[in-house]
Amino acid sequence: MAISAQQVQELRRKTGAGVMDCKKALAECGGDLEQAAVLLRKQGMARADARLSRATSEGLVASYVHAGGRIGVLVEVNCETDFVARTDEFRQLALNLAMHIAAENPRYLRPEDVPAEVIEKEKEVYRALAQKEGRPENVLDRIVEGRLKKFYGEVCLLQQPYVRDDQITVEGVVKEAIAKLGENITVSRFRRFQVGEDAET
Repeated sequence: MAISAQQVQELRRKTGAGVMDCKKALAECGGDLEQAAVLLRKQGMARADARLSRATSEGLVASYVHAGGRIGVLVEVNCETDFVARTDEFRQLALNLAMHIAAENPRYLRPEDVPAEVIEKEKEVYRALAQKEGRPENVLDRIVEGRLKKFYGEVCLLQQPYVRDDQITVEGVVKEAIAKLGENITVSRFRRFQVGEDAET
């Protein structure tokens, strides 16, 4: 089927992908804009995965203050080159991540950062709950692992559903930016401050 220039432009606006990529995706999806956008998102994620091992020594620290000065966030986001660090897209990504942190209050960056004693305590609680619910002994480990995964999605920044689109995780948002900007991007660290809260570290 013939793909119109208007369809290509609309898909480009929606995804930020190149003209040829949009044309190809629309052709593969029979002109369906939504399916083509999903296909481009998947292809972008695959390209992003290939860049994940590259070093990220440039970047910036973004700040965000919310609720009349009662909540503040600092987040360090890194990329490969100073050129990308200065782009509007990269700066907007860093600001959006800071806003997400202000809203969702993650405690850790990734599951690997959760202290072992916290994980063990959570596992104990989930196992006890499953036993209380009368779950069979042979499925307890799977139930505990499933609930632990949900716990990571609540407390780890990269695993949290993105505040502006809960169909994608924060990690997914970063990968989309990698695909769009053509460089590896990492979130190195963050701090969230709230008036009246005790400082943990």
